[in-house]
Amino acid sequence: MQPTYFINHGGGPCFFLDPGPMRDMWSELETYLRGFADALDARPRAILVISGHWEEPRPTVNAAAIPLLLFDYGGFPAHTYQLTWPAPGDPPLAAWIRHLLGAAGIETGSDTSRGWDHGVFVPLKVMFPRADIPTVQLSLQRGLDPAAHLAVGRALTPLREDGVLIVGSGQSYHNMGGFMDGSGRADPAAEAFDAWLRDVMADGATRDRALTAWAQAPGARKAQPREDHLLPLMVAAGAASGEPGQTVLYQPPEALTPGRDSQGARNVSR
Repeated sequence: MQPTYFINHGGGPCFFLDPGPMRDMWSELETYLRGFADALDARPRAILVISGHWEEPRPTVNAAAIPLLLFDYGGFPAHTYQLTWPAPGDPPLAAWIRHLLGAAGIETGSDTSRGWDHGVFVPLKVMFPRADIPTVQLSLQRGLDPAAHLAVGRALTPLREDGVLIVGSGQSYHNMGGFMDGSGRADPAAEAFDAWLRDVMADGATRDRALTAWAQAPGARKAQPREDHLLPLMVAAGAASGEPGQTVLYQPPEALTPGRDSQGARNVSR
């Protein structure tokens, strides 16, 4: 059975910038992602990614056989708009995902024209550089209801038995203007929310209930003014409902240098 993961996808094309402050800020995360595939117990037969950069009225799968890339970031060097990651899509897997969700009473959609956004191709280009594993992206559902996204994950649990690696791609802290408190120190709200989230993820018995009420956690709305980058975690957690979680990479806020797209780095596996 494949595990599920929630990964930080960094800021824009950060792992492919020239050496400098922004590349350095994400260096520990980049090192971790480069070793990701080798740390898995078994090679996935396919990958399902839920990114914080795609929302639809209903959960929608990218069913393209050869997806394009969507360069949905701005202000970066020209070479970052020429990146490639030519992994194949998997239309039969996309259909199976829709079947599983439909069996759980969840209405779905399909899209064959949208490209993979940077929440997909930027981290996966680091994690699986050979681009030889079929990949499907699933959207978030507008409204960003945590219970609904946990339910999506639970419905997709059988994929893991079929060798599909489920990856939620987002960030545990996604407040562009609030990473530091104005004095150069890490925002205490970031530290409080990170501590709460680490504790919650470890307890498989109570995790779903706690995540449903995440907005009441310490520092929650400071860490996630809009929870689009947290909801991929809900899908990954739902697909491992009841199983204990483990934090496999944690960078405290003070370890990161402030800059464009500064967010705390976390990866949680189950």
